[in-house]
Amino acid sequence: MDALWQYQFRIILLGDSTVGKSSLLKRFTDGIYSDVADPTVGVDFYARSLDIEPGVKIKLQLWDTAGQERFRSITTSYYRNSVGGLLVFDLTNRKTFDHVREWHKEVSEHILPHHMVYILIGHKSDLQKDRKVSRDEAEQLAAELGIRYVETSAKCNSNVERAFELLTRDIYELMKMGEIETRDGWDGVKSGLTAKVLYPGEDEEELATASAEKGCHC
Repeated sequence: MDALWQYQFRIILLGDSTVGKSSLLKRFTDGIYSDVADPTVGVDFYARSLDIEPGVKIKLQLWDTAGQERFRSITTSYYRNSVGGLLVFDLTNRKTFDHVREWHKEVSEHILPHHMVYILIGHKSDLQKDRKVSRDEAEQLAAELGIRYVETSAKCNSNVERAFELLTRDIYELMKMGEIETRDGWDGVKSGLTAKVLYPGEDEEELATASAEKGCHC
């Protein structure tokens, strides 16, 4: 049975087939890695919780999408119900990097007028000799898209935890600022039974107090 959680975030992994999305998820959720992995058919589901700050546990629903074009009609139905996305490419395969913009555009258009919080992942960083995409190139693309960039290796367990934690924290911070809210009929963010009240910043509190003092004192 799941421990009590304050919020649930639905996060989707995006990218071409063979970039290692399933390997990242298995490393993050189960702590295991296998050199042999069957291609994802449609969508696979994983789950794990993270403690973001004292008293705040976030349950992550993680959806692993098939990268093949023939499954695209299945996976697009999951875009709208996700609050976060990992855009994953293979550092040893130039084409997967070139396709990142297409993935970003496709998802962003499907979820209008809403937005998704992304992080760009350069995967298989352990294969340095076979590398086809430089860090500078990847960081430039991330800057153009306005998102973070992290290089990971599921095989060596390098930065896997950090990537998911960074994305989760970014979503949570946007919630605290009021830029992301729960919505009826949307599964991207859900409140748990012990949801924490996200208070406004001190400036907003002072403004609210001042407004109340100016009101009627009948």
